[in-house]
Amino acid sequence: MILVKEQVSNGPLQATQLFEKAEQIAQYLYETAADRDIKGGTPLEQRKAIRDSGLLKLLISNELGGYGSSWCEIYKIIRTLAQADSSLAHVFAFQFLMLASIRLYGSSEQWQSLFAETAEKNLWWGNALNPLDNRTIATRTGSQLVFTGFKSFCSGATDSDRLIVSAIDAETKQFIVGAVPTARAGIYIYDDWDNIGQRQTDSGTVEFKELIVDEGELLMNPGPLSSPFSSLRSLIAQLIFTNIYLGITEGALQEAVKYTRTSSRVWSGSLAKSVNEDPYILLHYGEFWASLAGVRLLVDQAASLLDNAWRKGLTLTNAERGEVALAVFSAKVNSTKVGLDVTSRIFEVSGARATTAKLRMDRYWRNLRVYTLHDPVDYKLKDLGDWVLNGNYPSHSFYT
Repeated sequence: MILVKEQVSNGPLQATQLFEKAEQIAQYLYETAADRDIKGGTPLEQRKAIRDSGLLKLLISNELGGYGSSWCEIYKIIRTLAQADSSLAHVFAFQFLMLASIRLYGSSEQWQSLFAETAEKNLWWGNALNPLDNRTIATRTGSQLVFTGFKSFCSGATDSDRLIVSAIDAETKQFIVGAVPTARAGIYIYDDWDNIGQRQTDSGTVEFKELIVDEGELLMNPGPLSSPFSSLRSLIAQLIFTNIYLGITEGALQEAVKYTRTSSRVWSGSLAKSVNEDPYILLHYGEFWASLAGVRLLVDQAASLLDNAWRKGLTLTNAERGEVALAVFSAKVNSTKVGLDVTSRIFEVSGARATTAKLRMDRYWRNLRVYTLHDPVDYKLKDLGDWVLNGNYPSHSFYT
């Protein structure tokens, strides 16, 4: 298969052209997804294909060298890749979470400079931020900080050009965030990710051994949680998760349909002449379709609200941010429950032969199960309940 690479043109690509690129990349990823699920490790060839496509600069404006895509468009592209390979979709999506972190936490000069450099050099950003892991401590020496410690769940750090890093300031106990080159001395990326799902996200450990971070590399003006706008980062992340959950489920349904049409057999007790006329097979597919249709509406509505909030910038109010949170959490809850149901039940419509190991059809459930455990949905339900009963919007935090 020949992949389309980034085109040189007199103007920005249209959304339809970007979606076509994404579909081509998705087809390419799908062809080897089952085999790579067995191997795990870093998918260097596949990451190169995504880099060569030019899609890494979707979020960056036309003026700074990117495509100026909306969050609605970006999420649909992430979802398209997740249908084929949720590990690569995960790493790809974190590019935009890291860029969003730069935009939300850094000064105007910082984010515009880093965005322009990212577009010009086609940089891939990796994650070593993880606010839940406080094992990295920063000590100050003049105009520099020294980061020492560990970070877990560092998705996409391997093969990245730049990293978003974080630490706890030893003096102030403040959570601080910075942007540094991945190749800088003092950064050690370990190949220790070997889970049952999301096996090629490289979500292992990064260690900092006296990593030097200049004061000017800190993204602290205005910094994390300084306003309703800066606190959008957690909602952007939650909606990334949600779209990947939906993409995984859509991919599982597509795989089940393909298998049922070509390989499934009529059960001996059925009165149907063919499997595609069996009333119970049709009933289950109807259930799958109806539940997914509802999730899509919730997910797209949340993305639309996020786009509106993103455009407001620092004028975004607490109430407006709260409305986005409610939409994102509702979408996430439903995408989680529907996804786990559909990915486990596709075997009811495909049959016993579909469980053969070489097909790896269980990878959809495994990927979703691993991913959804990273952020328990019960806490989103609690926040939604607090809104319904007490009228309280979800609080601004690194997780909500």
